[in-house]
Amino acid sequence: MRPFQSKILTRPQMIAERQRLRKQGQTLAFTNGCFDILHAGHVDYLAFARQQGDLLAVGLNSDASVRALKGEGRPVVPQEDRAKIIASLEVVDYVVVFEEVQVESLIAELLPDVLVKGEDRKDWVCGREVVEAHGGRVVLAPLTKARSTTNIIGKILSGSAPSSTFKPDKT
Repeated sequence: MRPFQSKILTRPQMIAERQRLRKQGQTLAFTNGCFDILHAGHVDYLAFARQQGDLLAVGLNSDASVRALKGEGRPVVPQEDRAKIIASLEVVDYVVVFEEVQVESLIAELLPDVLVKGEDRKDWVCGREVVEAHGGRVVLAPLTKARSTTNIIGKILSGSAPSSTFKPDKT
């Protein structure tokens, strides 16, 4: 397994890596998101996305684009930390931060073989047209029920976060 720091690439580095992967015949799955507070739904989603190709690249919204999408007060976790957390996951091969609110230009530059988005996006997937026009496919990932960063933040702010029932194994 590669050290997580080597998985975080600049946009030009990711584009060059994509060209290298294409020459090797490896399929690249791509997904994107804010991944503000990592939770079980994110882990399930990224594991599903990784199964769709030989390698998985994750486009990570910059702090400015998260604010534009989610409003002031977001992100809770800065982009450098979010990138490290996502890159530390074994199922993730690459992380690239993008500044735009919509990810379409990055998708057009990378031309992934598979674009993965959550099934809640079935009516509109940003980048679908460009991926399919270049022979790629779009896959909708199942969502883990009752898992959302917005809901977690709301519970924390309201003081209604459930107490943990986790008990460590004493062996």
